[in-house]
Amino acid sequence: MDLNVQDVIPQRYPFQMIDYFNEVVPGKRATATKLVTINEWFFTNQTGKDLTIPRPILIESIAQTGVAAILSMDEYKGKNVFFGGIRSATFKDDFRPGDKLVMSVELVKLKLNVGVGHGEISRDGEVITEADLVFAIE
Repeated sequence: MDLNVQDVIPQRYPFQMIDYFNEVVPGKRATATKLVTINEWFFTNQTGKDLTIPRPILIESIAQTGVAAILSMDEYKGKNVFFGGIRSATFKDDFRPGDKLVMSVELVKLKLNVGVGHGEISRDGEVITEADLVFAIE
């Protein structure tokens, strides 16, 4: 399924954390990519040479990817999906300017107005961040 990011998720610049979708399987999974540049707004408050993406931004990236798997379903078109919470999250390293983030989310459970997804962010094929998220559908 070939989807334009802005046709699926409501976030816009500067808080849209996805550049493009690699794959979206409605109700099952989504994969997206973000190419990190030094000009990202979340680097402006940092100083020094070791610029890193704040971890809440990484979680938001996973959440936006998961929302695409939900909102691409016919029964949820036009609905709102909210980030309901983090069940768990692990971070093995940080991400920096020049990194290519590949976010993937597998929906583990989707029932009525609640979804649960397992998400990962990879760099060069290695999983760096994992999180289990809850989505609320309105």
